[in-house]
Amino acid sequence: MVVFATESDCSDKEQELVRIQAQIDSYTLKNEDLKRTFESDDISAYMERVALEERGYAYPDERRFYDTSRD
Repeated sequence: MVVFATESDCSDKEQELVRIQAQIDSYTLKNEDLKRTFESDDISAYMERVALEERGYAYPDERRFYDTSRD
């Protein structure tokens, strides 16, 4: 019984390790992208991208349509 529990625990930990490694890879790519942006001295483009993609801002003449039927 103890051996089975240990093997089950190992399997769970291996799955958790794979999940954590995927997160590390994702953060590494994002970090490299940020480094390239800051090294290029083009902070304006970065700020614009964050405002549009992550913060939901829009250009003054831009129209956005949202599907409210999904709520």
